[in-house]
Amino acid sequence: MLNFNFVNDAPLKIIAGPCQIESETHALKMAETIADICHEVGVRWVYKSSFDKANRSSVKGERGVGLKRGLEILEKVGKEFECPLLTDVHEPDQCGVTGEVVDIIQIPAFLCRQTDLIQAAAETKRIVNVKKGQFLSYTDIDNIKIKVNESWNDMFMITERGTMFGYNNLVVDMRGFSYMKNLCPVIFDGTHSVQQPGGLGSSSGGDRTMIEPLCLSAVAQGIAGVFLEVHDDPDNAPSDGPNMVTPDEFRKLITKLKILDATVKQKL
Repeated sequence: MLNFNFVNDAPLKIIAGPCQIESETHALKMAETIADICHEVGVRWVYKSSFDKANRSSVKGERGVGLKRGLEILEKVGKEFECPLLTDVHEPDQCGVTGEVVDIIQIPAFLCRQTDLIQAAAETKRIVNVKKGQFLSYTDIDNIKIKVNESWNDMFMITERGTMFGYNNLVVDMRGFSYMKNLCPVIFDGTHSVQQPGGLGSSSGGDRTMIEPLCLSAVAQGIAGVFLEVHDDPDNAPSDGPNMVTPDEFRKLITKLKILDATVKQKL
């Protein structure tokens, strides 16, 4: 495992990768692309991808390669590019084996109140990144943090990914960043904050044109990191295509975010 921590006052870090693991070839290709871009821009990064998208809108939605094969692929990515790894879990018994491979275990937004799952993740002694549920107030984060800390793990961070705003839509409440920063490192998910849950009927829609303005607004709050899903062909991706950015869009965006972050965090 790599020595890699997220801190709100430190230079911005990037969590990036495709929504789901599609194949070993694709994962390695995307990791190489992201590594090259982050090296060029000068930001530290974490590779993310899911072995199972267990909460798809439709039973017909593609879910990924599964736990065993997914972890094998992630391990190969980590070794080849010497990068930290993040993936999400859905059941407590997935946490132990996942913690042997990745540096950060992520709790999906829909599962952010599942005590057994959170504590199983915390017991791995890996960083636990909890996606704030679309149904939660930012003041509810205190209780989630306590669940992690009571498993003797103080490596907790929260990811803001929008709040339900009527049906099939999300809104980001920028007031929450100041509150959450007093509790833990804060990540902004620029991908899922522009999602339109269930907006396409059998899958979620989204508006990727809003990723940049929301990311700039979040980074202006002085946060620890930004989460972005990146794909070489978003419009034909098996999941979250409307919310993902291309490598070129990713390069341009994180360049702007790095400059803004440095300005916000400069010591006067």
